[in-house]
Amino acid sequence: MIKIGIFFLIGITFLLGVTVTHYEIFPFELLKIFKSVISDDFESNQNDITIYENDLDSLIMIDSENDILMKRKSLTHFIWNDALPYSSSISIDENISDNLYHDLLNLKSIHKLTIDMEYDVNSIAYLFLPENSNNKLIIYHQGHDGDFIIGKEDINFFLNEGYSVLAFSMPLLGMNNQPIVDLDNFGKIKFTSHKQLRFLESSNFSPIKFFVEPIGTSLNYLDENFNFDSYYMVGISGGGWTAVLFSAIDDRILQSYSVAGTFPMFMRSDPENIGDYEQTLPELYRIANYLELYILSSFGDGRTHVQIFNKYDPCCFSGNVTGLYDYKINEKLIQLGEGNFFLYVDDTHNEHKISKHSRFLILQHANNLI
Repeated sequence: MIKIGIFFLIGITFLLGVTVTHYEIFPFELLKIFKSVISDDFESNQNDITIYENDLDSLIMIDSENDILMKRKSLTHFIWNDALPYSSSISIDENISDNLYHDLLNLKSIHKLTIDMEYDVNSIAYLFLPENSNNKLIIYHQGHDGDFIIGKEDINFFLNEGYSVLAFSMPLLGMNNQPIVDLDNFGKIKFTSHKQLRFLESSNFSPIKFFVEPIGTSLNYLDENFNFDSYYMVGISGGGWTAVLFSAIDDRILQSYSVAGTFPMFMRSDPENIGDYEQTLPELYRIANYLELYILSSFGDGRTHVQIFNKYDPCCFSGNVTGLYDYKINEKLIQLGEGNFFLYVDDTHNEHKISKHSRFLILQHANNLI
């Protein structure tokens, strides 16, 4: 009986240890700190982001408003070549019914926007209009997890605050289609992953278009049919990356918010932070690297770019990044004379999401309370 009891106790202890470390529940943080102290590595474990670059000035080729304009022009040419940006066809289904969203607060109606692009790739967005509106629109962009239904709490929060919300999923995800494309030398491929998009690259086409074209086309529709006072953009993960790139290109976005979305390339030694196809395309980031994209997203009269990182994010772009590059972005914006950049670290949770804390932070910025 004693031996059985000992084996039972060992088994329970093992299961408890596995549960604590896998789900990072209490007392996971205490154990992690204890381990750090024992290994005499406490300081490095507070921020496990290794940086080998110490000359950030050499990476920022922006010294004037003309440099901003030239960077935007070059980005536009890379993405659209000689084609007219935001020229894809768009169809609108007004006042649709979707039971997934019937319980949203302050909801007046939902319009469905469908944007059709090359290679039969499409993008389906929902425009949520509130009963009581502040006449401002937030673009909400979901990441690689899938459909923007995942962000229902975020959509509900901003809708209840009076914001109209235009919600997107990333290409090939959510309600967006996954076409079968017949390619020379490769045959017929069903596109299900962003990694496959490189097969569509050519001298006159960039698949990066799939990420930004639907947003710009939709804003053109809104410009013609609504009278919003201002546009904002909020993105999580891959949606945060999209918020950075789109607001860098299109200054109609007054304020943009990227949550767990990007790191500068020199902070991506950890394989978990390297990123997907769109995050690591050399041809794109030779035109404007991440530090320069942050400046482009921030620059302009009344414009603001805000980055939020989840300190204990189990997925990507985690850690305490304060002071690693944000000071350099602000130095440059002061030199340029316009624009605002803020960086926050959210230590209130250990999930890959926009937390309640971050939602209120975004709302305070959007309402000009910060």
